[in-house]
Amino acid sequence: MAKRPFGRRRKSCPLSGENAPVIDYKNVELLQRYVSERGKIVPSRITSVCSSKQRELARAIKRARILAFLPFVVQRTEDLRRQNDNRRGNDRKNYGGRR
Repeated sequence: MAKRPFGRRRKSCPLSGENAPVIDYKNVELLQRYVSERGKIVPSRITSVCSSKQRELARAIKRARILAFLPFVVQRTEDLRRQNDNRRGNDRKNYGGRR
């Protein structure tokens, strides 16, 4: 038996088949699996979803965002702190802080 020249076989699509879940904009638990912690849609090469289901998934995620089931962008507290620090730094420069 010959080995595969480029490694492992690709996983099959988890959203196609008989027992696969139905992609629906109201199924937030399913959609959140395919959205990153920052709110971006995860690409199919990472999730191993076939192209037709990826398009269907993207459409459902976008619809859920518009209807406020999912957030458009998730801002972490670290990012908010960094923004506040940058604002303070700019204020110091403008108002005679350390030089």
